[in-house]
Amino acid sequence: MADMVLLGLCGSLRTDSSNMRLLKATQQLVPESVEVKIFENLGEVPLFNPDIEQQSFNAVTQLKASVDAADGIIISSPEYAHGVPGAFKNALDWLVGGHEFHEKPIIFFNVEGRALFSRAALNETVHTMSGNIIHRACCTVPPIIKYMDVQAIQDNPELAELISSSLKRFAKIINTLKQPPPDYPKPG
Repeated sequence: MADMVLLGLCGSLRTDSSNMRLLKATQQLVPESVEVKIFENLGEVPLFNPDIEQQSFNAVTQLKASVDAADGIIISSPEYAHGVPGAFKNALDWLVGGHEFHEKPIIFFNVEGRALFSRAALNETVHTMSGNIIHRACCTVPPIIKYMDVQAIQDNPELAELISSSLKRFAKIINTLKQPPPDYPKPG
């Protein structure tokens, strides 16, 4: 059983997108006792509308529960027309009013040169939602990943090391954040 659960959120609805393959590769490259679960129902999340926000939708309930249960989140998203894909931004909108996302440690996995504008937009959105972006653990992979399947990503020594190092750093930081603050002596 894992001591830590990370949630992978893919910004693409494509079943075999390079971002999804990247997230699936993380499942085998995480440190021991860390598990990556991937939320795969993004396409089932209805359009956000404050008029229906209090209604129950299975995909929204699953998303909120998955985010809440995770110790940290890995976001891997493409860029569409210099922005965050609409379906992914929509899913984030469903999390705005809840407690699940607040102060949650988050890292971004991006493909080099392919998500510059969306990364900036995601930074702003996640920051506004009070997510805790751990910039020093974020990972940018070379564009060659677009042509690789999950196994090829895992088997490539340079990519595996890049991804694994990022995940180890993220897990270490999450463990540090979980520690209670030190007791300081009371001034005498």
